[in-house]
Amino acid sequence: MKKILIKSLKILLWIAVIWGLLTLIAELPGGSKIFDFGVEENQPRAMVFYDPDPFYNLDEQVSKGVAEGLVEEGWQVKVATVKAAKAMNVDADLYVFCANTYNWAPDWAVTGMIRRTDLAGKPVVAITLGSGSTYRSKRILEARIQQKQANLIDSETYWLMRPNDEERMDERNVAVAVDMAHRLGRKVAGKLL
Repeated sequence: MKKILIKSLKILLWIAVIWGLLTLIAELPGGSKIFDFGVEENQPRAMVFYDPDPFYNLDEQVSKGVAEGLVEEGWQVKVATVKAAKAMNVDADLYVFCANTYNWAPDWAVTGMIRRTDLAGKPVVAITLGSGSTYRSKRILEARIQQKQANLIDSETYWLMRPNDEERMDERNVAVAVDMAHRLGRKVAGKLL
């Protein structure tokens, strides 16, 4: 009995170590990328922030989808990774934070960006990404934004594995998420213009 208990504890310890290492890898700050959409002057300006997931770039695709939707409605948009945003002026008329979910919580880089950005009274959109279990992460992300006295005007969740729209099961799930993000961009622009 004692041998089984010791062996079980060793297995649990290894699982915890592997889980911890994977968390640290996933939470490491990603690269520096900036994408500009709709470069005409005198347009309202939006900033979309994300931290690249090391395993799959759903965050980048969704961020670009939101940007394209905003541009169609007359916005100028800059999509930037958190690392790139540290070296730029982030003043905007609208902020979109796209956070990956790790261990049922939004990623550290995006929540850190929220903490460092002056959002008081400014319109903000929250996007929570994950494999399928994102409810807690979405609540935390929204709370972080609201703690900054921001005006949270919309909050959406998109998944890598869980169906984003059960009426569109014949389409690739990532393509559905990007299309939904595009529609979100247009909807948000309509609310603000």
